[in-house]
Amino acid sequence: MANKNLTNAKRVKNDEFYTQYGDIQKEIEAYLEYNSEVFRGKVVYCNCDDPYESNFFRYFALNFNRIGLKQLITTSYKPSPIANMQIELFSDDSTLVLSKDLPKITANRFIINEVHDIDGDGEFNLKDVALQLKANKNNEWAPLEGDGDFRSDECVDLLKQSDIVITNPPFSLFREYVKQLFDYNKFFLIIGSMNAITYKEIFPLIRNNKMWLGNGFNAGNAYFYTPNTRNFASGVFDETTGLVKFRNVCWFTNLDHGRRHQPLPLMTMSDNLKYSKHKGIKGKEEYIKYDNYDAIEVPFTDAIPSDYDGVMGVPISFLDKYSPEQFEILGTSDNGLVDDELKKTPGLTKEFVEDYYKAGGTGAYKEGNPTAGYYEDGVAKMAYKRIFIKHKGS
Repeated sequence: MANKNLTNAKRVKNDEFYTQYGDIQKEIEAYLEYNSEVFRGKVVYCNCDDPYESNFFRYFALNFNRIGLKQLITTSYKPSPIANMQIELFSDDSTLVLSKDLPKITANRFIINEVHDIDGDGEFNLKDVALQLKANKNNEWAPLEGDGDFRSDECVDLLKQSDIVITNPPFSLFREYVKQLFDYNKFFLIIGSMNAITYKEIFPLIRNNKMWLGNGFNAGNAYFYTPNTRNFASGVFDETTGLVKFRNVCWFTNLDHGRRHQPLPLMTMSDNLKYSKHKGIKGKEEYIKYDNYDAIEVPFTDAIPSDYDGVMGVPISFLDKYSPEQFEILGTSDNGLVDDELKKTPGLTKEFVEDYYKAGGTGAYKEGNPTAGYYEDGVAKMAYKRIFIKHKGS
C-alpha cells in the first residue's frame, strides 16, 4: 500500500517527497570510503532539486571543497509547493533578509563553481552560499525558460555537462529517467522503488552489472518529508516527526561501493534444513523445486545454500546483498524471464500458470505473465517475484 501511495503521489503536483540529509550523507560517505577520489574534479547534477527544499543541494554545497567537486548544478521544477518550508536554506543567518524578487516561483538553475568563507567569519556555511548567489560571485542563479522537466532541452544541455547525476527522481517516470542516464552515459546515484528491479527496462541493466543497488537506507527504512499526508494509510505517516516511512525504497547506482563486494555468509543446504531460523526451511526434508522451471525455491536470502550448484529463485531483496563475485544473475520471474533462453524453458507458459491459478494457487498473478510455480500440500502456489541466480562458476 505504501509503495502504491508513493508512486501515485509522485504524479500529483502537490505531493512531493524530500530525502533526509542524514540518509544522503550516509549514502555518499559509503562511496567516499570505498574511493575517496570518486567526486574529485567532477560535475554533480541534481536535476530534480530546488535548493530551497533539497538536502541534496545542502549536502553538496556544504561538502563541495572536502570532496573536491568541480561544479554543482541543480535544477528545480515549477512551481515548488513548499518553497522555504523544508530545510530553510538560508536559516543559518537570522540577519540575512532575502529579496522578495528572488526567483522562487519559477523553475531555477543554480550552478556552484566555488565556495569559500565569503563573510570572513572563519567558517563556510549556507550563509556563504546565499551571499555568493546574491552577489553572483563565481556562481550562477537564474530562472529556466521552461518548467524544469529533466527531459527539456535546457535540462538535457546541463546533463551533457555533468559527470554524475544524484537525486530523488519522480517514481512514475523512473524508466524514462534511467533510460536518459544511459543514453548520455552518465554515472548516477538515485532513489527508486525496489519494485523497479523487475521492470523489463531495468532488470537487464542489473543482470548485466551496469546498474546495482546502493549502500542502502538504515535498516531498510526510508523516511521522507512531504507537505501532504492526506492520502496515506494509517501507520505510514508519523505525526511526531512529520515523516512518511517506506520500506520498499532503495538507492540505484553505477558507482562502486565496498558493501557490493562483501560475500554473503551462507550455510550448506543440510545445515539450513536443520538449523535455519525460518519455518519454511527448518525441518523440511528438502528445498521445494518449481514444477515449471528447473530451480529450487529459496524464500529467504539468508537461506541460500552454499553448496547448491543449480539455479535458485530468491526474493528481489536479495540484490541488497548481491556480490557479483559470488553469484551470477540469470533472470527474473516478473514479466516472464528476461533472458531469451530462459523464456524457452518447457512448461514456463501462460497456460501452466493459469492452471495453477485455477487450482487455488496463491501469490502474485497477472494474466499472461509466466512465473515459477509449485505444488505444496496439494495446493498450487506461485512464488512472489523472484530473481533466478546460481553460484559463480557453478
